[in-house]
Amino acid sequence: TPTTITISAPRLVTAVPGPASRALARRLARVECREVTYLSESFPVFWSGGSGLTVTDVDGNVFLDFSAAFGVAGLGHAAPEVEVAVARQAGVLCHGMGDVHPPSVKVELAQRLGRLFPGGGGKVLFGLSGSDAVEAAVKTAMVATGRPGAIAFEGAYHGLSMGALDCTHRDDFRAPFAERLARRTEFVPWPDAGTAEAVLRKVTGLAPRAGMVIVEPIQGRGGVRPLPAGFLARLRRICDDSGALLVLDEVLTGFGRTGRWFACQEEDVVPDLLCVGKALGGGLPLSALLGRAEVMDRWPASAGEAVHTSTFLGHPLASAAALAVLDAIESRGLVERAGRLGAHLAARLSNVGPVRGRGLFLGLEVGPGRGPKVMEAALRRGLVVLPAGPTGEVISITPPLVATEDELDAGADLLAEAVREGR
Repeated sequence: TPTTITISAPRLVTAVPGPASRALARRLARVECREVTYLSESFPVFWSGGSGLTVTDVDGNVFLDFSAAFGVAGLGHAAPEVEVAVARQAGVLCHGMGDVHPPSVKVELAQRLGRLFPGGGGKVLFGLSGSDAVEAAVKTAMVATGRPGAIAFEGAYHGLSMGALDCTHRDDFRAPFAERLARRTEFVPWPDAGTAEAVLRKVTGLAPRAGMVIVEPIQGRGGVRPLPAGFLARLRRICDDSGALLVLDEVLTGFGRTGRWFACQEEDVVPDLLCVGKALGGGLPLSALLGRAEVMDRWPASAGEAVHTSTFLGHPLASAAALAVLDAIESRGLVERAGRLGAHLAARLSNVGPVRGRGLFLGLEVGPGRGPKVMEAALRRGLVVLPAGPTGEVISITPPLVATEDELDAGADLLAEAVREGR
């Protein structure tokens, strides 16, 4: 039986970060590659627990989490459904041999995801991270079309492994590894209502030489920027005409976050390939590439040695967690709820500044360079948020889908205070 502690508001008992977090920061600095975790006098706090919309740090401070831990905690932290499913599976089988002697639960999850694929009848290639899903998409496009080229968008973030990094736009990620990149990706501007036609013309010219066009329906790290209405449907037609595959990166937007199971369903667009992850595993590392059967079947049948696999492919604990996540999203009506609560939160935040996004994936504009300052000011008030955009001009807001209106209102008030402090 799961145990949960419901704390609906922040509670600060020390300065932020507190002494225990500062001590852990010093310890971490001695043992972790210094490139990974940003450490300063005012950042970070070290988490020790979580429940629902809240996380607790090692000093006993309680924070409202408006990031859902990078969008992973769609059901909230320590979700009871996931706790029960993982414990049950751990008592039966903790590990399988995903491409040799697969665990049966992997089959159940693959079938479930195949049915959820827009249009139905999808096939699945599992991974552990969003980057894994993009890597699988890059390889699938090459296998299916024979074309190594890709088209991506300025501001795109598709992961940091080498194939995914080639499709990621930011130079600070790319530059240290430029000589190792394939550099087969052509980047086109991110469209707005005024530039959409020009961007589509550019894509049309490039598409006959590309194996894939990859795009986030709403850019995440790029600044919570939605595609203009109708743009995705036009991309679908360009890909149909050119033979390029339409690849949608819904690692962050998938599984109800935007008020649809997948953001592409807002325009009834069926992609050739769909990259998913984050919320799927309920906190366990899991991702998947979903694709139309006729595209995925361009891969050759295994002759006893898979050419794209990994040790933990279709891991039973993660698969069991994912099935529990999907059950909870359906039974609790979280997809529709995200649309309704997102509209409520956007209305509250519109008094603070310009808001964009859909559902519970919102971006609050705070001005160039101000995002990190607002993030730290919010943390000192007991609220976890993240900056986004090329100049840190946006605060990204992705609370758990299980948040209540009261919790969203409380977080919005704290964020408004942090924005005022950061001016």
